[in-house]
Amino acid sequence: MKRLVAVIATLLLVSSAFAIDDGVRFDDPEMQARYEKLISEVRCLQCQNQSIKDSNVSLAADLRREIARMITEGQTDEDIAEFLVVRYGEFALYSPRKTGKTLILWLVPFLLVLFGGYALMRVLKHRMSLPMDSDTEQ
Repeated sequence: MKRLVAVIATLLLVSSAFAIDDGVRFDDPEMQARYEKLISEVRCLQCQNQSIKDSNVSLAADLRREIARMITEGQTDEDIAEFLVVRYGEFALYSPRKTGKTLILWLVPFLLVLFGGYALMRVLKHRMSLPMDSDTEQ
């Protein structure tokens, strides 16, 4: 029985060791820094709460290899981001690009605060103009 438990534990540990991707290593430190930055800014589409840098699922490993290939081919960060957005949507990027759609999402909270402040000022101004009740009629 102890041997069976030891064999199962060993198999589990070995399988998790194979799942760990040690990442691509570029000879050029600038390319390596670019690669590390890019994979930390791309969301794991399967995990959804991790970057592909931190994820061990096969889709994240595939995306890391694809990004490394694109960097090696000389594509820019914008080209890589465009590829990811076309293929997986804006959700793939942790910080969405500033476009017309996302501009609305950035502006609406500020507009709501301004509207709320204006409404509060109107209510207070209206209440200040009301006559005060006198307590002398008791």
